[in-house]
Amino acid sequence: MKRERVDLSKIKTIPLNARKCKVCVSDFAKVTKKGGSFKEFYESLPNILASQNLQIVVDAVVKAHKDGKSVVFMMGAHVIKCGLSPLVIDLMKRGVLKAVALNGAGVIHDTEIAMIGRTSEDVGEAILDGSFGMAKETASFINDAISDGFKNGIGIGEAVGSRILRDKLPHKDLSILAVGHELNVPVTAHVAIGTDIIHQHPSANGAAIGEGSLLDFRNFIYSLSNLEDGVVINFGSAVILPEVFLKAVTVARNLGFKLERFTTANFDMISQYRPYQNILSRPTSKGGRGYNVIGHHEIMMPLLYRSIIEKL
Repeated sequence: MKRERVDLSKIKTIPLNARKCKVCVSDFAKVTKKGGSFKEFYESLPNILASQNLQIVVDAVVKAHKDGKSVVFMMGAHVIKCGLSPLVIDLMKRGVLKAVALNGAGVIHDTEIAMIGRTSEDVGEAILDGSFGMAKETASFINDAISDGFKNGIGIGEAVGSRILRDKLPHKDLSILAVGHELNVPVTAHVAIGTDIIHQHPSANGAAIGEGSLLDFRNFIYSLSNLEDGVVINFGSAVILPEVFLKAVTVARNLGFKLERFTTANFDMISQYRPYQNILSRPTSKGGRGYNVIGHHEIMMPLLYRSIIEKL
């Protein structure tokens, strides 16, 4: 029995030149010469996908800085563990970053760097004998600073940063918390009880930790109150800071601050639900823009940093 077939001779075609295209030769990468400048390298990047997103974020940061708008940097602890604190600190000193937000682990690694110039223990090895997170000096220093801050009505970021400066820790110049306090750039800490090694110690004061983190949440809301036409960058925090940011945005809007037209960016090694929804999508739905850039922190942060200062 003869089967009916589709007659492709009736297909309607369009001219190639009339079709929309997402890629053009003007967007291609450019060949550079050996020994060329970073500017030449940056301008050689293809204007496609993640590379294009990076360039848009860099332009947004530079424009916000030149226009006197806020650039807020949120970061997970791995930024510090990957040796990137000097870059964050330099952007603070240049006046580019108007506020920095850390999670609880960020406070710990920042403080240990200031204390002894080393951090990050081998969890897999130390958890076997119960010694993981049991460094006495780390817990005593941070928990005491948080408790004193609680008594004086200041948040965790300011309490620990000022203590690092007061005690003249040997590597205080590499502490984001300390330099932030010195420069009057708010560095806030956002803590979940039980997630950090200092909570394992008898010196941990739950009331002080909770109140200190709440005060920093309120400080962070204030940092976002001038975000219109500014930029928020999240570097490596998958849960805590995306959740904090979402709530801070809604409180700021509830209080009448205008937060509609701003740029957000998420830099991480993999794409994850909370950063995508709570940083890139939901907060920017009133007229902002969100960009996702995937890559290792120890590569992407130096690239972002150098690209920004090259265009300042």
